[in-house]
Amino acid sequence: MTKSTAKKRNQSNDVNGATLRQESKEEKMLDLLHEERKEREKIVLWRQPVTTLHYFVRESVCLTSEFSQRLLKWKKTVVICLVLFILAALAYKTEGPHQQGIGTLQKTLLWWGYWVGLGILSSVGLGTGLHTFLLYLGPHIAAVTLAAYECNSINFPEPPYPNDIVCPDEDTSKNVITMWTIISKVRIEAIMWGAGTAIGELPPYFMARAARLSGADLDSDDFEEIEELLHEKQSHPEEIGFLERAKIGVHNLVQKVGFFGILACASIPNPLFDLAGITCGHFLIPFWTFFGATLIGKAIIKMHIQKFFVIFIFSHHHVEQLVRLIGAIPSFGESLQTPFKTYLEAQKKKLHHKAGSNIPGEANLLSWIFEKVVIVMVVYFLLSILNSMAQKYHKRLCKTQHKKYMH
Repeated sequence: MTKSTAKKRNQSNDVNGATLRQESKEEKMLDLLHEERKEREKIVLWRQPVTTLHYFVRESVCLTSEFSQRLLKWKKTVVICLVLFILAALAYKTEGPHQQGIGTLQKTLLWWGYWVGLGILSSVGLGTGLHTFLLYLGPHIAAVTLAAYECNSINFPEPPYPNDIVCPDEDTSKNVITMWTIISKVRIEAIMWGAGTAIGELPPYFMARAARLSGADLDSDDFEEIEELLHEKQSHPEEIGFLERAKIGVHNLVQKVGFFGILACASIPNPLFDLAGITCGHFLIPFWTFFGATLIGKAIIKMHIQKFFVIFIFSHHHVEQLVRLIGAIPSFGESLQTPFKTYLEAQKKKLHHKAGSNIPGEANLLSWIFEKVVIVMVVYFLLSILNSMAQKYHKRLCKTQHKKYMH
């Protein structure tokens, strides 16, 4: 009896010891991953230019090699795409009555593709993401709104619309411009941009899904951070900050609620939505559940909220009221008001030029500032892509070291 009891105690001690060693090993791995992420954050062009450029080139070579290998696996698909492309090019170059239809189709597809592409750039996860709503779609909606109220019409001559907006020659005195009228004019552009942002959320989903199905570790700093936060929440819940709680909230909402949780996260401006895609992929949520909810949320619900906001702000009476409020600022209100008034007057003059006539270009401080802001943001976006790719190569090196350590 005594020997049997002692044996059971030894077995229990062995199990407890193994459990403690496993927990200790997991904690050490989490600490190591945390240190590596801190080190990786320092690999940026303005801190370590030589290392960053070197890692960027190496990562570019790795990605090119991986892409080539994937193309070789899909030979039939590649051949079919090439044949279709050649046939389309021949139809495009061959003269005939079909050219008019091709021209209309080309114009429509290019316009839709332009907004889808801008939407993808906004959310695809390259670097910091390019804020194309603020730089392109928002200004386009604002320009259409101002023109609609000034011209009392949305039937702008094509061409020059959408490249340029001028008032129609027809009598518009009986027209009534409402918010819904303007929404109908920019609906396609907004939906295409929203669809692009939904497409841009797919890479994190597919990456997490592939890692889960293959049994490999997920190669994502965001997911590692979530695992650390969940571990920290269990051990030290009082040390979790607001942003960390928000990340855990998004993770739990998507995991527990499913379609409607994804829809809720996608329907509002949400910088943490990448976590939703990663969580959905990791827990093998069906593709159409994830993409359907994301598409509805971003292309329909969220885009209508953003359109309402921009159109409301740039409605004729609101813009004039804003300019008056700027002029009422003590001391320097008048000097601030002048460039806004000049810009609005110049825009109104441009609207009343006849379609096809040369519109005289007028230098304006606000236009100059906006152009420079666009250039700065695009340059920063490109630099962030460079930094991101360099950091990904650093992570490749770390994963290689982990494999050597495990063996």
